[in-house]
Amino acid sequence: MFTDRTEGGRQLADTVSERGIDADMMLAIPRGGLPVGQAVADRLGVPLDIVAARKLGAPSNPELAIGSVASDGTVWLNDSLIENLGVDEAYVEATIERERGVAREKTERYRGGRPPLELAGKTALLVDDGIATGATTIACIRQLQNADAERVIVAVPVAPPETVERLREEADDVVCVETPAYFGAVGAFYRSFEQVTDEEAMAHLQLDE
Repeated sequence: MFTDRTEGGRQLADTVSERGIDADMMLAIPRGGLPVGQAVADRLGVPLDIVAARKLGAPSNPELAIGSVASDGTVWLNDSLIENLGVDEAYVEATIERERGVAREKTERYRGGRPPLELAGKTALLVDDGIATGATTIACIRQLQNADAERVIVAVPVAPPETVERLREEADDVVCVETPAYFGAVGAFYRSFEQVTDEEAMAHLQLDE
């Protein structure tokens, strides 16, 4: 169990360093990924930016992800689940458009008008405070790949083994401090897991000054 997100980030930085991974930049998924990403970025001495995505919820259960969309419009769809649930194309398209707008607005607000980091030919470390299913993470990975990042490495303090294996199919590598067999929720592995406010998250980017 991690004390809080910052301590989780420090342990993650240890693991990244032990693996001998060199990254050019840190991309954190807001909001909870920013305290973790800051700790790792500080250790590696690389710049910190964000990448945002939104879950596409099923019609009858908004918490069930039928896919995800990143702020640049990159989409991942769970086609088998969509087919099994009988979700029509019009619902999927409308949900993509709505959630893409939310992700884009968040990204622009957090950056405060600053352009994104240049990813072409770079190794990007994609960081969050933990991953449960990996749905939104996949859209983030694909966005970074579409921006011509040479390598995309996912790095998190905690995730279940099956999610780590799933993400290995998308990213160039996955670094995870703890992979517990029983996984209820990310917050269960932190003693302090209070919600990170927008103001606290933006402070890590030093864009609110």
